[in-house]
Amino acid sequence: MIRFPNALITGASSGIGVALARALALPGATLHLSGRDAARLEAVAATCRAQGATVHTQVLDVRDAAAMQDWISQAGRLDLVLANAGIGTGTGDGTEPAQAARDVFDTNVTGVLNTALPAIEAMATQAPAPDGWRGHVAVVASLAAFVAGPSAPAYCASKSAVQRWAEARDATERKRGIRMHALCPGFIRTPMTASNAFPMPWLMEPEDAARRMLDGIAAGKLRIAFPRRLYAISRVVGALPPGWRARLMERAPPKHQV
Repeated sequence: MIRFPNALITGASSGIGVALARALALPGATLHLSGRDAARLEAVAATCRAQGATVHTQVLDVRDAAAMQDWISQAGRLDLVLANAGIGTGTGDGTEPAQAARDVFDTNVTGVLNTALPAIEAMATQAPAPDGWRGHVAVVASLAAFVAGPSAPAYCASKSAVQRWAEARDATERKRGIRMHALCPGFIRTPMTASNAFPMPWLMEPEDAARRMLDGIAAGKLRIAFPRRLYAISRVVGALPPGWRARLMERAPPKHQV
């Protein structure tokens, strides 16, 4: 049985979005994929179609609320929506540029809301699936949500915002038969992490991360955080007094501006 026969993914042309699309591309499944790069998006779609899935693509920017509303409202039944599109930047040897910080919040927070809110309203009108839920909405946060990293302030804050929003919203959406999930992975080998000059413990392949995310959603977990050891370290470091945490993290090479 296909766990999520009808799925929609933003940011499906790169990184973890590609791995999620491929993992969901089973014979009989229908995928709705979006991204900003038409050529890369079509290459992902071709791979998914070769695996037996029906694939619809849409080139758009998650920051465009009207376009997102139109796309999602026309998709038909959706069993799983993955608000995956995200960007990151860093301070480099200076400070985080003002426009870079705005761009991160516009994509990682507003873009997630532009995805999740229309999906929730569409799912509320659907009949329950065999698992008993009308649908699942998962937002891709990060273990960075639990640590105020001084070299990536906007990224950490944006991921914390969507992680907490999804977890808080789940309590009310359950009453309507909808589940929310906060996906909090550690370091994944993607174009976003390729320029990191600092150590990335327990770096994992995107296929492994996608499998863990989808298994956690299917199991009904609200927070899906992994790997466990890095999650534990993140919680400990995040709980340190702010001054101690800043001095500890300043010893690591800064995240490059991108």
